[in-house]
Amino acid sequence: MTAEEFIKLRDFIYRKTGIYFEEQKMYYVKNRVESRIEATGSENFRNYFAWLRFDVTGQELQQLLNTLTVNETYFFREYYQLKCFAEEVLPEILERKRKENMQKIRIWSAGCSTGEEPYTLAIIMEEMLENINDIEWEIYATDINTDVLKKAEMGLYSQRSVRLVPEEYKKRYLYKKGEFYEVVPELKKKVIFFQLNLMDAVEMRKMRNFDVIFCRNVLIYFDDASRRQVAIYFYEALVEEGYIFLGHSESMSRITPIFKLRKYKNAFVYQK
Repeated sequence: MTAEEFIKLRDFIYRKTGIYFEEQKMYYVKNRVESRIEATGSENFRNYFAWLRFDVTGQELQQLLNTLTVNETYFFREYYQLKCFAEEVLPEILERKRKENMQKIRIWSAGCSTGEEPYTLAIIMEEMLENINDIEWEIYATDINTDVLKKAEMGLYSQRSVRLVPEEYKKRYLYKKGEFYEVVPELKKKVIFFQLNLMDAVEMRKMRNFDVIFCRNVLIYFDDASRRQVAIYFYEALVEEGYIFLGHSESMSRITPIFKLRKYKNAFVYQK
């Protein structure tokens, strides 16, 4: 794949998804594209790209995206943010729900990868709301990558993925299966997984009335214009005074002024 071909492919993926691969990612993209050229039996990049562009099913684009968007994650990642959510943000939400006589908390894990984040959030909700009977909750988990979503729904994880799970939680919410740990069925039922492109205007407009959005280490794969658009979608998806958690290296303030920055004891959080 030449530099010119890389730019053609990069721009095509950007138009479809908002994901932007900078020039220094060319080697990364090249290796993965070549694996798809071989898998599809295409003679060269030119033939493969023509097929990719005119494939009305979109299946090959999805396969390519699955190859390009695999991210490592693990349970209880960036613990200080989760502590902030559990001990500082969640009590505010509960107080507001009771004042408004509302019974349900809705959480969205955007860019959930193989599911460790939404299952972690489910564990936190189970623990924090254990003795609270008047509030229900649900977690939606989305990703553009259909392969990681299949793994998430299986809920089967390596020792490395669960290494930060406290022992009492591990005993309660995971069970040993050979060399792996599987999420207990009761917790699996609490998380709804589905495929979603964050730049799909039609589908994003269906995402509404969320109290909290976790979108950590996802927007780093977008350029400034795409980040601003996704930020607007998130703003519209949140309830009034809803919260959004970004990755530690990400800043909503650099993207748009529509969210206010809240400084809590454990972390910074953006609020509608």
